[in-house]
Amino acid sequence: MRDSFLDNTDAFNLLFQSASEGIIVVNSDQIVVAANTAAEQMFGYSTGELNNQHLDLLIPKKYHHNHHKHFNKFLDHSEKRQMGHGRDLHGVKKDGSLFPVEAGLNPFKMNGKEYVMSLIIDITVRKATQKQIEELNNRLEDKIKIRTQELRESIDNLQKLNLDLEDEIQKRKKAEKKIKDALQKEKELSELKTKFLSLVSHEFKTPLSGILTSATLAEKYTKAEQQEKREKHLLTIRNKVHYLNNILNDFLSIERLDSGRGQYKFAPFRLRRLINEVIYNANITLKDGQEIAYPKDIEDIELYMDEKILELILSNLLGNAIKYSPENTLINFWVEFEGEFIVFEVEDQGRGIPEKDQKHIFERYFRAENALLDQGTGIGLNIAKTHLENLGGTIKFESKENEGTTFTIKVPVNKS
Repeated sequence: MRDSFLDNTDAFNLLFQSASEGIIVVNSDQIVVAANTAAEQMFGYSTGELNNQHLDLLIPKKYHHNHHKHFNKFLDHSEKRQMGHGRDLHGVKKDGSLFPVEAGLNPFKMNGKEYVMSLIIDITVRKATQKQIEELNNRLEDKIKIRTQELRESIDNLQKLNLDLEDEIQKRKKAEKKIKDALQKEKELSELKTKFLSLVSHEFKTPLSGILTSATLAEKYTKAEQQEKREKHLLTIRNKVHYLNNILNDFLSIERLDSGRGQYKFAPFRLRRLINEVIYNANITLKDGQEIAYPKDIEDIELYMDEKILELILSNLLGNAIKYSPENTLINFWVEFEGEFIVFEVEDQGRGIPEKDQKHIFERYFRAENALLDQGTGIGLNIAKTHLENLGGTIKFESKENEGTTFTIKVPVNKS
């Protein structure tokens, strides 16, 4: 009997088949009811060959028994999650060969039946890249050992020379420190690059999977009475695109700051335009019941500053206030003037910053203890502080855990 899941619109089928990730949908009996072209090619099957096959066909035999238990337990809880939780996952191709995969599970109901949609990514290339990174790190360690040995040999040779002992000791110490510092910097740079690649991969993969899932599900709701469900998924897509755009802006700012290139473009602009742009972008990401109170009748003076950089800083502070505040709370955005300076304040009623973490909050990649499970790169406040110092401004904050945080920045009205 043909499963009702396959009775989709042409638009849904086009989106389903054109997705670059493999998509496999199974019913509650773990029978494949749909598989897109990417999934069929990934597992080595021809068009339609996977339909009506049991999911065990794609899973290594040694996991079949436990997988049935995990699947039933997953359906009972019915929540989105990643498969594996830190374990290496493998799929089985038609020819019996295994290959590494990454999979996300998305349960849903249609026409009274339960289904699970799996988004599957072949990570063979990523695994190979990780192996190359590990090999490079091992080679770096070997190089450190070799250079350390060379240093020791140099010291031994120097000791054999009957020269001014004190003078030579000082020279050896300086040489040893210089080499060790250079090697340490080389090792830290390698570790930093590895961490950065992992960070970028994780921060982009999660929202992109969410965008694909919401776009796929939104296509199902074609009736007028389903508009609310459709709008919910479209809002998810807008929020995740806005989040990705903010990450890209942060990475571009770091690249410009680290390269030392002329990253500031000073020009006159109106204060009201800046505020409206910042508030508009922040409103897109508000949670249910959240509201931003801001001055709507403020004096519309002209500022002379890098407008984009100032907008980036203010958007970062408002974005944090929204992210770390619960629903149905008020976020205050104040603007005041102090002589030749303009002062912006962002006050929230969120979770606050633990006192022991406050001294580290402006460090690059630092995440407070109560924010480790939230999405984020840990670079926004570091970028804001660096830019403000370069522009002759300042940033400070007051925070109490579980009560809220207030950030205050101060910049010149005219940076000519």
